[in-house]
Amino acid sequence: MVEAILNSGDTAWMLTSTALVMLMTLPGVALFYGGLTKKENVLNTIFLSFMAFSITSIIWVIYGYPLAFGTDVMGIIGSPANILMNGIDVNALAPLAPTIPLLVYVAFQMTFAAITVALVSGAIVERMKFSAWLAFVPLWITIVYLPISHWVWGGGWLSQLGVLDFAGGTVVHLNAGIAALALVLLLGKRKDIRLLPHNLGYSVIGAALLWFGWFGFNAGSALSAGGLAGSAFLATNTATAAALISWVMMDVIKTGKPTLLGAISGAIAGLVAITPAAGFVTMGGALVIGFLVSIFCYIAISTVKSKFGYDDALDVFGIHGVGGAWGALATGIFAAPFVNSLGTGALYGNPGQIVTQLIGIAVVGVYTLIMTLIIGVVIDKTIGLRVDLKEEVEGLDTHLHEESGYRI
Repeated sequence: MVEAILNSGDTAWMLTSTALVMLMTLPGVALFYGGLTKKENVLNTIFLSFMAFSITSIIWVIYGYPLAFGTDVMGIIGSPANILMNGIDVNALAPLAPTIPLLVYVAFQMTFAAITVALVSGAIVERMKFSAWLAFVPLWITIVYLPISHWVWGGGWLSQLGVLDFAGGTVVHLNAGIAALALVLLLGKRKDIRLLPHNLGYSVIGAALLWFGWFGFNAGSALSAGGLAGSAFLATNTATAAALISWVMMDVIKTGKPTLLGAISGAIAGLVAITPAAGFVTMGGALVIGFLVSIFCYIAISTVKSKFGYDDALDVFGIHGVGGAWGALATGIFAAPFVNSLGTGALYGNPGQIVTQLIGIAVVGVYTLIMTLIIGVVIDKTIGLRVDLKEEVEGLDTHLHEESGYRI
């Protein structure tokens, strides 16, 4: 048990990590997604990330944090105390991170909630109403993200069951991937499903910012500036590099040519897969997790997606859903007790952890799918989900925002 004494080094690291995770959404996700869309939709795509971050930021300080991390109520949700952060002394220490101020921990967790819903936007670009997105974000954060965050991280029933998720394989990536799949099933295909990147260079910059910011995401989840943060940092980079190389190899095997788009897709897949495992596995485990995730995601995108015909525009389910599920399962295989005493996987004598991880994957997947479908249907029946045909064909930037990103 860490003694509850403020540590300025830990606090500085967590403030830095919070800023790094914010960088992942703005500008990381915004640029990564924006560069991949058609030129007529680049501003709308970027705008979705900005609105997701802003709406979630407000929800988090009003009631989001208390419901996700407040005193556990029957394993389901946190106690709705401290609304608008009332009752929290600025010098109070975080119960789950007792060497840093509670408000720093609140801010850190807020950035996780924001990037989760922002990730969903990549699946629905070029065809979802902006007004529908503005309705979707608060509903989804409230009904889906907050309960799942509490179940896994806030002391809820999945945490009590022993589900391991160091930095968000289930809470963030599987959650976002399944939500994305639910929305695209409701929206249907775009009229033009070709991937016509407005500016691949923007996506490369976005991917690089994501890789950089992810160190705050994963190493920051150690919640202190110590050896575990260092191990998570190195494991994150190792898995990401392995995944990038693996994806490039898959490109060469299938098409005969390496692609930069494939390389950055592999890097993101590696970052996703190592997220739940970063603070539990050795470098050997990280290598295997990273190398294999690109194979799984590549198959999901090149084979499964085409077979079933769903239009996951920027492959949010294919990378975040599949990669998050593999990372969560792999944590149950490779978690080493000498890296983190809180987790022991099958390779170190605890095969039951695989079953526990599968339960976590199944629960999050089913709950997110059902609740996202319900939210989507309600929005569709009220204000509508999809833009008009003319708006879709001619582009959302001019029709929804009276702006143009052609010269960006």
